[in-house]
Amino acid sequence: MSLFTDDPSYLAVRKAFDAPWPGPRGPRVHLRDGDLTATIFPADGCRLTSLTAFGYELLRPWNPARRAFQYGSFPMVPWVGRLQDGLLRFEGSEFRLPVNKPPHALHGMACFGPWAIVETSPTMAEFQLQLDDPWPWKGLVTQRYALKDNALSSTVSIASSGETFPAAAGWHPWFRKWVGNAGETTPVPTGSEDEALNIAFSADWQEEPGPDELPTGRRLAPRPGPWDDCFGFEGFMSASLLWPGKLRLEMTASASSMV
Repeated sequence: MSLFTDDPSYLAVRKAFDAPWPGPRGPRVHLRDGDLTATIFPADGCRLTSLTAFGYELLRPWNPARRAFQYGSFPMVPWVGRLQDGLLRFEGSEFRLPVNKPPHALHGMACFGPWAIVETSPTMAEFQLQLDDPWPWKGLVTQRYALKDNALSSTVSIASSGETFPAAAGWHPWFRKWVGNAGETTPVPTGSEDEALNIAFSADWQEEPGPDELPTGRRLAPRPGPWDDCFGFEGFMSASLLWPGKLRLEMTASASSMV
């Protein structure tokens, strides 16, 4: 499947990150292994719309008020976060990308079109997206989810169909602040502050944020939260998410940066 589509929802999110969004639709892929389940909708930006562990739902669900970048966990490719002025400079040339959060191009193009299902099993699924217009080069994105031994493994790769080009990839999860009780189906559980999600990590530096929501290029010692900031690690990134008395989720990646 390519990014060429006349679907109004896909076209609208190219122009405005907060455009109305239909939410999960099309085929659903459901994975299960032991105490974990995962649900992916390829037509919904190949988004992980549900991740349950020991009966607890960990991700914020879609509802009609949610926009394309406000629920589940979605991939960001072939760029991550904000691309300044929607302008990409590479090897002496400039390329314009859709500005959907003026003045920036936000969160890549995974939501610009449907993904193809390549392979599925009860515990694994693989998907692909052809890179094309409005990306200046042709390429292929492959994303894979797998459950095993009470762990979720996610991988994403970007390959060129010919020319060399720059690219980045990452995920944008929306974790629930409260997970409620195991097996609870309340769309938005609430609780006390001492039951709320606690995030712990030990970064080696923090990128200084500028007034334009972009890093200035200067590194700082990590500062106390709350954050909407970029952090760097000398080695691989890791973080621990704790819902007190309920669940602990350990996150690791081969990447050295985290937002």
